Amino acid sequence: MTIEPLLKALSEALSGEGPAVQIAPDGSFTLIPQSELGLAEGSETEIAAVVLTSGSTGTPKRTMLSVESLAASSVGTAMALSGEGQWLLALPMNYVAGLQVLVRSLFAGTRPWAMDLSGGFTPEAFTEAALELTDKMRFTSLVPTQLSRLLTNPSAETLTVLRRFNAILLGGGPLNPVLLEAARGAGLNVITTYGMSETCGGCVYDGVPLEGVRLAIRDGRVWLGGDMVATGYLGDAALTSASFTEEMDDGEMVRWYESGDLGDLDGEGRLRVLGRADDVIITGGLKVSPGAVTDGLHRVQGVREAIVLPVPSEEWGQQVAAMVVASCTEAELLAAAGALLEPHLVPKTVVFVSELPLLPNGKPDRSAILTALTQAANVA
Repeated sequence: MTIEPLLKALSEALSGEGPAVQIAPDGSFTLIPQSELGLAEGSETEIAAVVLTSGSTGTPKRTMLSVESLAASSVGTAMALSGEGQWLLALPMNYVAGLQVLVRSLFAGTRPWAMDLSGGFTPEAFTEAALELTDKMRFTSLVPTQLSRLLTNPSAETLTVLRRFNAILLGGGPLNPVLLEAARGAGLNVITTYGMSETCGGCVYDGVPLEGVRLAIRDGRVWLGGDMVATGYLGDAALTSASFTEEMDDGEMVRWYESGDLGDLDGEGRLRVLGRADDVIITGGLKVSPGAVTDGLHRVQGVREAIVLPVPSEEWGQQVAAMVVASCTEAELLAAAGALLEPHLVPKTVVFVSELPLLPNGKPDRSAILTALTQAANVA
């Protein structure tokens, strides 16, 4: 895949000498002059990229990422990974995780290698692309579904190239702890990440904020602050005001983003994401965290992936429903889940699939999954 024209445009944008870059799903891109971004008159902010959010929870938003925020994110990543190196692009470039592979490469002065995704993500295509990397320091970013595919009956060659990466950043969806344990047990340096388009992608690694990143839990919600926070949404001043705020913290003005996620800090101060605030299931008057149910299902032998969502119920108001990729039967799944979870947490509806429906960025397609689960619940 030829990415040189895009790299050139991004380089000019990051240097403050060119317009902002917005990448389309097919890898083409458009240039947006700074004067058309709706910034306040006299603003010294230079927007380098306009990135679409995934749209997994509604209409995608066009997020404006400044030169300063992308630089802060890249520096924080380099410090966390103990160096810079060559990146393998295995994610779509029009979303923040893929864009960041290109941006980090430009700041590092290395040439990224873009995996051929025309035939979809396959272990064979990933292995072929990984073999093209020549630097001693090698990195890539994946989503859980990709890692799951790579580690399902992997070839010796695939395991070899995976072990050569100095770090594999993993984020973008619910993570099966059994998968993570298996990956690390196989000798892979997998680092879990948390973040979103509004924070230039992952800014919390293995539960710990990157250098310069502020983390707070307010009324149960995850707030992230620092230089990596986006400037706002293109063409939506009201949503920008509702999502971003600036306030003094330790004598310093900090820009904050209020995420839609619930979270808490464990005994070591590490972030635990409990799921989206709008996903809380109220069934029979009881509140259920989809994250808690997902965690339990992931611990059932034979379950590779699971997504838990609420579906309407005439009797209970809402009920717990799950879509799973698993080698066990429904009876085995429910019996094991019943031993791990409280009764009201065990899914009332379960849909088995060979693969989860995915968005182009590799994240689960929550809308398609919800439709399938609602239909299954109504049939039942």
